[in-house]
Amino acid sequence: MSPASHPRIYVERTLALIKPDAVDRTEEIEDVILKSGFTILQRKTVQLSPQQCSDFYAKQYGKLFFPSLTAFMSSGPIVVMTLARNNAIGHWKAIIGPVNSAKARETHPNSLRAKFGSDDLRNALHGSKSFNDAEREIKFMFPHSLIEPLPTREATTEYLNTYVNPVLVRGLTELCKNKPLDPLVWLAEWLVKHNPNKPQVNDGAIL
Repeated sequence: MSPASHPRIYVERTLALIKPDAVDRTEEIEDVILKSGFTILQRKTVQLSPQQCSDFYAKQYGKLFFPSLTAFMSSGPIVVMTLARNNAIGHWKAIIGPVNSAKARETHPNSLRAKFGSDDLRNALHGSKSFNDAEREIKFMFPHSLIEPLPTREATTEYLNTYVNPVLVRGLTELCKNKPLDPLVWLAEWLVKHNPNKPQVNDGAIL
């Protein structure tokens, strides 16, 4: 099986916000995030303007709570994070719990919104609802991000063991046999020549 056709398992990314009402609990929340198997890929603390909040929550435009939402979200600093793990979107939504913090305390008492939020507006945290939302929201908060799926640790290890390590072992073995004067240059040239992902060209034909 070639590297191109090798099946890979990907981890998702999701956007997480610690809202103004919970910024002082950031350390506790980040501890939960890390213990839940997430990797924090990007993190920053910002204070959005009302216009930026309006743009971020554009899907909610026209709803009765929209003015209150934008006013609240621009009222103080927020912590913005890109989180990654298997099923990141669904797992993060499960951890933060229902939108209404008061109801979350009844139905999901261990959720982050139940612990740190007050009501349906001041509910401490935000999480992307879908892959498309996550892509848009991460791009909004981190404009220079490349939104591409990441391979899991297991998939990366399997790929290295299958395609990289055998070639490297062959190259190091040949290096020991040849004992060149400049081993680094020799090994670099050998790896370029024996790259399994690069077709060999002979007389104009791809072999």
